[in-house]
Amino acid sequence: MSSVTKISEHRLSAHRIASEEEALAIARDLADEYSSGASRRDLERALPYEELEKLSASGLLGITVPAEYGGIDVSNAALAEVTAILSEADSSIGQIPQNHFYILEALRYDGSEDQKRFYFGRALAGDQFGNALSEVGTKTVGHFNTRIVTDGAGYRINGRKFYSTGVLFAHWVVVFALDEDDLLTMSFVPKGTEGIEIVDDWDGFGQRTTGSGTTILTDVYVTQDAVVRHHKGFERPTTIGSVGQIIHAGVDLGIARAALKEAIGFVRDRARPWTDSGVERAADDPLTISRIGDLAIRIEAAEATLERAGRKVDQAQITLSEENAVAATLSVAAAKVLTTEVAIDATNILFELAGTASTKRSFNLERHWRNARTHTLHDPVRWKYHVVGNYHLNGIKPPKSGAL
Repeated sequence: MSSVTKISEHRLSAHRIASEEEALAIARDLADEYSSGASRRDLERALPYEELEKLSASGLLGITVPAEYGGIDVSNAALAEVTAILSEADSSIGQIPQNHFYILEALRYDGSEDQKRFYFGRALAGDQFGNALSEVGTKTVGHFNTRIVTDGAGYRINGRKFYSTGVLFAHWVVVFALDEDDLLTMSFVPKGTEGIEIVDDWDGFGQRTTGSGTTILTDVYVTQDAVVRHHKGFERPTTIGSVGQIIHAGVDLGIARAALKEAIGFVRDRARPWTDSGVERAADDPLTISRIGDLAIRIEAAEATLERAGRKVDQAQITLSEENAVAATLSVAAAKVLTTEVAIDATNILFELAGTASTKRSFNLERHWRNARTHTLHDPVRWKYHVVGNYHLNGIKPPKSGAL
């Protein structure tokens, strides 16, 4: 990896996390810092550069690196919980590393030994990998116009990417492109490489500070040792899609937790009881109590399902087989459905119980609904119902996909 080592050797030297317990504790400490400014960042669309630097320095970006490459290879339940903790504080920040961890999982399966040693090492040092994946104007979301073609000893990439989540903050732009045989590749390109233009034009009404803008690639040169044959990850059983999806579920779980916390605080401290309730405090209204209880139970159920899914992904990573990979896919799909539903419900119930005063712009409580509605559109859960049902009813195995 000599061609890119010099570019990266001056970068961060992140804290080395020794255990899952330490990773969770660090996530909680960061969340305490992030939460205080989350509403302001959303209102002003103030991008979290400083917060992402702290995330890089914390060592959390290296927690999925396999032990043989110097990492602790945390369980997937712990990875989802770290994501949920950060997302409860600020769901934009919680989402930003999702592609980073997806990329590391793809590297686990399809990177060469040299690539694994180098890029896993960069993750342990605090480097963040941002994605240049999704495009607009293609036949489906799974199609690509971006191309990588041979140029001497290396390659050139041309294309335009939308939804480039996290690239603004990343040290590497990881570009997904089709080669001359229409096979999908994944190229690691150092930030600042000639021909890369990153446009801060994300204007979604939710997840406003994820940096999910446009990446324009014009004759971007990459060396052979920076290209991973990503298509191979979907030609055999892997956990690439399951890891990517369990992190998305963690983001939604964090949003649901944040909405429940806001609802409880507002009902206790600000809301007035309904005229016919016969109580002095809104928190004593039996219908309100029941709604809070129902929501808390469903969040608990989503948490349990997410943890169970994480164990199944762990098992598939340890003993990789078609059976274990399918079991992981189905369980993660179930977790993603439940976290999607509870995130949207929780952000609606927040206003139902808190009342008209909660809609004041100064509180900015609607950011939770906007964030839930935006993030849960990432992969349509209606198709997860179909995948699970088709397996149980017709024995049709889930497709191998980064969205499952």
